Amino acid sequence: MSAPASSSVLAALSPRDTAISGARAQLAEIDESCRGPVLLFFLSGMTWLLFGSVLALIASYKLHAPDFLGDFAWLTFGRVRTAHLNAVIYGFSAEISVGVILWLMCRLCRVPLMAQPVITVAALLWNVGLTIGIVGILAGDTTGVEYLELPKYCTPILFLAFTLIAVWTIVIFRFRREKHLYVSQWYILAAVLWFPWLYSTAQLLLIMDPARGAVQAAVNWWFAHNVLGLWFTPVGLASIYYFLPKVIGRPIHSYYLSVLGFWTLALFYNWNGFHHLVGGPFPAWMITISIVASVMMVIPVIATAINHHFTMVGHFGKLKHSPTLRFIVFGAIAYTASSLQGVLSSVRWFSETAHFTHHTVAHAHWGMYAFFTMTMFGAMYYILPRITRREWPSEGLISLHFWTTVIGILLYVVPLSWGGWLQGKAMLDPKIPFLEVVKVTLPYLKIRTVSGLLLTLGHVAFFANITWMLVRTFGPYREPEPMILAGVGTETAPIGK
Repeated sequence: MSAPASSSVLAALSPRDTAISGARAQLAEIDESCRGPVLLFFLSGMTWLLFGSVLALIASYKLHAPDFLGDFAWLTFGRVRTAHLNAVIYGFSAEISVGVILWLMCRLCRVPLMAQPVITVAALLWNVGLTIGIVGILAGDTTGVEYLELPKYCTPILFLAFTLIAVWTIVIFRFRREKHLYVSQWYILAAVLWFPWLYSTAQLLLIMDPARGAVQAAVNWWFAHNVLGLWFTPVGLASIYYFLPKVIGRPIHSYYLSVLGFWTLALFYNWNGFHHLVGGPFPAWMITISIVASVMMVIPVIATAINHHFTMVGHFGKLKHSPTLRFIVFGAIAYTASSLQGVLSSVRWFSETAHFTHHTVAHAHWGMYAFFTMTMFGAMYYILPRITRREWPSEGLISLHFWTTVIGILLYVVPLSWGGWLQGKAMLDPKIPFLEVVKVTLPYLKIRTVSGLLLTLGHVAFFANITWMLVRTFGPYREPEPMILAGVGTETAPIGK
């Protein structure tokens, strides 16, 4: 009796209902194919985040209590801070980026995740290479080049792993079923092509066959600035351009602003970085071009900000109900603010005071955490229920995660930016002894440690919620939740992208 009943139900469906059911079935198939690889990248990325958060707390505390753990060579400030930086950049940020890229590309190309063993091998290689590198740093084996401190014997492993990811991205784009090219795909494809170029060039000129003299500093700042602007920024913007309209159920405000934002980012950002060398032994034209390019970054930043804001107009009330929207909107606002702060920091009169101070550290966290990391959190809040077919088990943990990270990063960036400015002004005054300059920064460094505690609490809350969700996929909770199967739940969104 069930077959005729099912047939009669299907026959009663309108063509539109049938199309919607078919689209949902296709999306469910894509989500299921992504489950294993995406979870592998997400879980390993979160593990690196927790590990990096512990290292960050140790390093932060040492800034105002230098004798803390001073008897352990592995835990000296130089090693701990460097290990923290590489754990969160190449561990958390890179792996979460890849997980988001896998899911977004499959969704936008309308293709289930192909070559799963290749992706799994890439994830394992990346984690093995990074583990070797972090252990090497803590043992005292580091290159001493900022953002490239990992020992050179582990970088070929990382490069091979990323090559597999980049080739997979291009292949799945080649076999896409959806022929329309979305804004998010522009940014993703650009990122996976830009990063190998950046990484290989920097490795060649700084590690394998080092350039001579001041050229090293120029290459180092070119890489350090562009690894954020041409790898993590495109992935973050791709996520905002996808999830913002997806969650609120309306298209992006302006396609033409999207085009303007993308191409001006590609044109101007790669010239940035040299403005950190103001006052150094470099040709004036090099510094000036970098400053001009930094100021021109106002164009993509404002274009993107207008696009995001006008897309959200009339839908700000949904922030109350959507964790994805909360994190994504905060990340979008932080992108605008940190970029405009970067423009100001590039100007000579400002840079002469702010560089070589804690102001630069605050600015880096404003872009890397407030923009990129918060955006990745928002993406994970959307993706995980769909690939596990479970709702988030605790709204309380979601709220705790959001508010501790928001308050924590604001408490980090605002006081440290001001403290760094005071530090720079004091260092420029020859009448002030250096020890007095150090004392000026101490209150702000203590606030930095408090903010680190808040951020770590938020990370633990998020990881606990993820663990709870995964536990509920086993045993008596094995069956998928109806709300997720129906395509609704914590995030209501139209079928389409």
